[in-house]
Amino acid sequence: MNQMAEDLLGNSASREEFVARETWAQVEDPPEVREAKQLARRYRLPYVDLLPPAGDSPIDFSLLAEVPVELMVRYQFVPLRRENGRLHIAVADPTDLERLDELAAALREKLELSVATAGAIDAVLRKGDATQRVLQEAASGFRISLVRETEQGEEVLDLDRLATDSEMSPIIKLVDTIIFNALESRASDIHIETRDYGVQVKYRIDGALYPKLDPIDLAYHQTLISRIKVMSELDIAERRIPQDGRFRARYKGRTVDFRVSIMPTIHGEDAVIRILDKEQINEAFRHLTLDVIGFSEEDLRKFRRYIAEPYGMVLVTGPTGSGKTTTLYAALNEIKNEEDKIITIEDPVEYQIQGITQIPVNEKKGLTFARGLRSILRHDPDKIMVGEIRDPETAQIAIQSALTGHLVFTTVHANNVIDVIGRFLNMGVEPYNFVSCLNCVLAQRLIRVLCTVCKRPYRPSDEELIESGLRPEEHRDRIFYRSVGCDACNHTGYRGRTAIHELLDLSDNIREMIIARRPGSEIRRAAEAEGLRSLRESALRKVFAGISSLHEINRVTFVEDVKLN
Repeated sequence: MNQMAEDLLGNSASREEFVARETWAQVEDPPEVREAKQLARRYRLPYVDLLPPAGDSPIDFSLLAEVPVELMVRYQFVPLRRENGRLHIAVADPTDLERLDELAAALREKLELSVATAGAIDAVLRKGDATQRVLQEAASGFRISLVRETEQGEEVLDLDRLATDSEMSPIIKLVDTIIFNALESRASDIHIETRDYGVQVKYRIDGALYPKLDPIDLAYHQTLISRIKVMSELDIAERRIPQDGRFRARYKGRTVDFRVSIMPTIHGEDAVIRILDKEQINEAFRHLTLDVIGFSEEDLRKFRRYIAEPYGMVLVTGPTGSGKTTTLYAALNEIKNEEDKIITIEDPVEYQIQGITQIPVNEKKGLTFARGLRSILRHDPDKIMVGEIRDPETAQIAIQSALTGHLVFTTVHANNVIDVIGRFLNMGVEPYNFVSCLNCVLAQRLIRVLCTVCKRPYRPSDEELIESGLRPEEHRDRIFYRSVGCDACNHTGYRGRTAIHELLDLSDNIREMIIARRPGSEIRRAAEAEGLRSLRESALRKVFAGISSLHEINRVTFVEDVKLN
C-alpha cells in the first residue's frame, strides 16, 4: 500500500473517502480492461493501453511495417518498441508460453511482454498500415454471388465470369472485402469518398460514420467505381452525371439488397451503397411493436389511442434515416386485423409485412404517390399508409382521404412538430381541412445506445453541463455514463439505436391557433403549456436513465434550457 493510502487510512473519514475513490476507479474501467490489469498484476507484467484517449500511442509504428503481418495476426500481438536488443510486444495472454516461444523463434529476437486487451490488439492491427492485407486475408474465402431476377426465377451470377480481365482481379477482391466487412460490422451504408490524396472508405454504423480502411491510392479509384457500376448495371462510360442502381447478392445463405448511388465530385466519382438486409430484418419486423421503438409510457399511451381512431391522419416527421417508416410499420403491425384492408404506397417497399397490400412507387413508369393514392382509394381500403408527402397534390389527396373516413398514416420531412404545420400551409393546403383531419403529429430522431458491456460512469465538469444546457447545481451529483469501446461494440462505444419523440396533441386551442395562422413560436409555447415534451427533453431522459450520453444527444438535438429534475 502506498504512502498516500496509508495517510488516508489514518482516520475513519479518510478511510471512507479512499474506499469510495477505489470503488469509483474500479467501476470506471470496462470489464475487459479490468481483467487485463488483473492478469498483468498476477504475472508482474506491465499493462499497456494501446488506444489511449489522448492519442499518445505507446506503439512505434515503424515496427508495424517491419514485422510480418501474418505473424501479428497468427500470434495476436502488437510490437511496441525495440530496446537493449529486446523487442517489447503487447499480448492478451502471457500464459501461453509454448506459443510465445514459437513467436520468439520466428522473429529471432528476445521478447519483453506487456499485457493489453484482445480488443485493443485487434483494433490496432486493423488500423495499421497493413490494414488492406489483414482484411484481404480475413475475407479471402468470401466471394459475392450476384443474384439477378429472370422470368424463370433467380439466377446466381459468377462474378469472376463477369470480369475476366486480370487487372480487375485485385479490384474484385477489394470490393468483395469492403462489402464483406460492412456486413460483418452491422453497417447500414458504405461511403466511398474521393479526396485529393486518395479514396476513403467509411461505414455508417448506428447512424455515425467510421473510417474502416486506410486511404486507397487514387490510381485504383476509377477501376473501383467501374466495378461497382458493373455490379449495379450502370453506364461505366458516363462520369459527368449522377447514376442510381441496385444489385442483389448472396451472403451467408440469405439474399441482401444493395442500393447504389454514384455522384461526380471535383476529385472524381463518389459512391454510396445502402445495405438492405431484408430477410434478416423481416424476421424482426414480423413481431415489431411500438414497445421497442423507445416511447415514454405517457407518449406510448397517447400514440396508441391515436392509431386506433377510425379515421383521420397520423403524421410522423423527421429527417431521412430517423426511423419514421419503422415507427409506422410498428403501428400497422399493432392495428392490422382480418376485418380491415390496409394498403401502403412506398418508395421503395423496404420491408414486407404479412397481411398488408404494399405498392412500390415507380416514377419512371408514371406511378407517383399521387397517382397511386388515387388508385388505392378505388380499392376500398380502411387504412392507408403514404410513404412520404412531397408535393401539394399528394397532400391534398391524403387530407381528403382522412376527411372521408380513412385512417391515413404518412411522413413528411420537417425538423419538429411545429414546423410540419408551416410545411403543409406552404403547400397551399386549407388550414381548416388540415387541422380537421389531423389526429396527432409525432417528431422523431434516433440516438445511439451506449454499449452495455463497456459504458462507464463519470462526473461531467460544470463546463460540460453548461454546454449541454443543464444547471450544474441541479445535476452535479447525478450519475452520467460515457462511451468507451470494446469488442462487443466494435470499439465504437455504442451498440444499436433508440428513438426520441415529440408528440403534439391537437387540442381545440392548438387547432384554433393553426386556423388563425398564429406564429409557430406562439403555438409551441401554448403546446408546452399543455404538456408538450420537446425532443431535447426526451433525449435527456435517455441520458438520465443511462441509455445514452451527453455527447450523443448534443450531436443529434439542439441544446436548450429544459426544466428537468
